[in-house]
Amino acid sequence: MNKTWLPRAGAAPARRPEGAALDPAPPSGPRRRALHLLARGAGAAGALALLGLAGCSEAKPSFNAIDLTGADYARDFRLTDMNGRERTLADFRGKVVAVFFGFAQCPDVCPTTMLEMKQIKDKLGADGDKLQVIYITVDPARDTAEVMKAYMEAFDPGFLALIPTAEQLAATAKDFKVYYKKVDGKTPGSYTMDHSAATYLYDPQGRLRLYARYGTPVDAMAADIQALLKQG
Repeated sequence: MNKTWLPRAGAAPARRPEGAALDPAPPSGPRRRALHLLARGAGAAGALALLGLAGCSEAKPSFNAIDLTGADYARDFRLTDMNGRERTLADFRGKVVAVFFGFAQCPDVCPTTMLEMKQIKDKLGADGDKLQVIYITVDPARDTAEVMKAYMEAFDPGFLALIPTAEQLAATAKDFKVYYKKVDGKTPGSYTMDHSAATYLYDPQGRLRLYARYGTPVDAMAADIQALLKQG
């Protein structure tokens, strides 16, 4: 971290000893200050420390999706999967986790998203197994374990569906800032579900990092996932 040193208020200005050579220009920047220290005989240790300042801070990664690093919501879940096992984000440490909310009878957005996630997994090649897709149903009344097993297997057998109770769904949706609403259909007893259509991405340490809107290009999301895997 660079520091600018200011003279103490009221201090007398430093005087140049007689015969001392004038500096060609006031030192500025970490590299020039390091060279100045060496010329003054301050020692290599101080100079090298200053030289290191120029490269001590890493550039902030650039993503295609919205960066949510540090967000204080959607940090975890505790829900039962289609195989009857309780799941949390800790189960998937070492992988990038993609969380999507949808329902099996969704006519377009949900199957399109799952198809794209399958394409992304294939694009990752050998790293494909380091992507875990999680599908949280917003229609637990109809999306039974059997229904969700068949639905996930239609896209990729490695994808997991989580089936909350009505109470768990309300709490999880609130924590994830996800909208969902039951909408009556045209015939008695029929209905569909309105819901948010985006994907949350977590890094291999289980931290929420990105929010990918519906329609994000496959190549763009694949690049973001690769970046998260590289960061570890």
